[in-house]
Amino acid sequence: MLEISTDKVAQVILLAHEMERAENELRSFLDTLNEDEAASLVAVMWIGRESYGPDELKEALSMAYAEATTPTADYLIGTPHLADHLENGLEALGINATAAEDDLR
Repeated sequence: MLEISTDKVAQVILLAHEMERAENELRSFLDTLNEDEAASLVAVMWIGRESYGPDELKEALSMAYAEATTPTADYLIGTPHLADHLENGLEALGINATAAEDDLR
């Protein structure tokens, strides 16, 4: 259902943990995502911050497409606790990103 790989989400998580040092790199990475990947990433973040439940993934995705009026990089970089929300969102969806994060370190 998600149109973004776990590896890409893990990359965003790692960069978001280092936001102060890696904001430009995170912005560049987010700017390379296609529309489907960006919407999936936003939906995962929303699920992680409990704006939607994991059973509402389709609704979260629809809303992410509909509300994509701000560049994804600007929106996500301006979101407090981005890395935590993404980790929580993946976990809520039953996806373990720990191995992917470890591979990227």
